[in-house]
Amino acid sequence: MVEGGTRKAGSVCHALHPAAQRHSRMQGARGRRLYSPDERARRDSTVWTTVQAVLAPLQFLVFLVSLALVVRFLVTGAGETAATVSVVVKTLILYTIMVTGSIWEKVVFGKWLFAEPFFWEDVVSMAVLALHTAYLVMLLGGVGTPTEQMLVALVAYASYVVNATQFLLKLRAARLEDSQRQRPASARRAPA
Repeated sequence: MVEGGTRKAGSVCHALHPAAQRHSRMQGARGRRLYSPDERARRDSTVWTTVQAVLAPLQFLVFLVSLALVVRFLVTGAGETAATVSVVVKTLILYTIMVTGSIWEKVVFGKWLFAEPFFWEDVVSMAVLALHTAYLVMLLGGVGTPTEQMLVALVAYASYVVNATQFLLKLRAARLEDSQRQRPASARRAPA
């Protein structure tokens, strides 16, 4: 029977309810969890998970230092060399984390990039790579003024913040999924 846009079977509301639709989308387009049991086992056993766990915070730390140096240069005109070197270092770390992340994705999901659970993170990562690469092309090709180059770096950094947020949200979802999986089945059941 349909009441107020939701079908009822006994006391359980089914898939027409907006909250149920959101929950289903959060589990993935195939209606599955972020990791299958086999994928979780591969994730937990590969060295590439540790590599990503080390590189991600390192990249964030380099990003913060570089951001400060770039903003300092744009505001005061001082420290162009330090700002430039910092953006190059940040970009090289980004390239490293992208290569190792692709290896991780291949080991865990069987695809180098665009595995379903990380599809949108990978799409945004491509934009982040393109913007960081544009900065390098401008720098090495002598295109634009140092200020214009640093503005491109700031746009690249803004895209990086969006991408890092995506990955942090995915990490949170994975941890929630893992904690739910580890709870006894009786604790997961909703009261009648």
